[in-house]
Amino acid sequence: MATVYSTAYRRLLERLRAARRERGLTQVQVARAFGRPQSFVAKCEAGERRIDAVELARFAEIYGCSMEDLVGGRVAGGAQLAAEGAGALSSSGRAPRRRSGSARRPRGRRR
Repeated sequence: MATVYSTAYRRLLERLRAARRERGLTQVQVARAFGRPQSFVAKCEAGERRIDAVELARFAEIYGCSMEDLVGGRVAGGAQLAAEGAGALSSSGRAPRRRSGSARRPRGRRR
């Protein structure tokens, strides 16, 4: 089955699983530390559930490592991504506003 996740995210999942195993922890033990069912950890490691930053911080705390250790340090091409992303922002640091005009779809009638 093809994955929708980037190579960097798949590597994060591999490091997450490896960190748990290196600490000699089971999915059940990690899930208990989260106060969640074992399936939560299984789905996180398998990529069936997207991990948010707060959860990643908690995994790092449980495994006794840093978030950077799990993420794998600087993402390759990070400088390039930052440069590309800067072009999409206005001078205020916000995404440019969408211009009104004919390109905009007409709204339905409100009742």
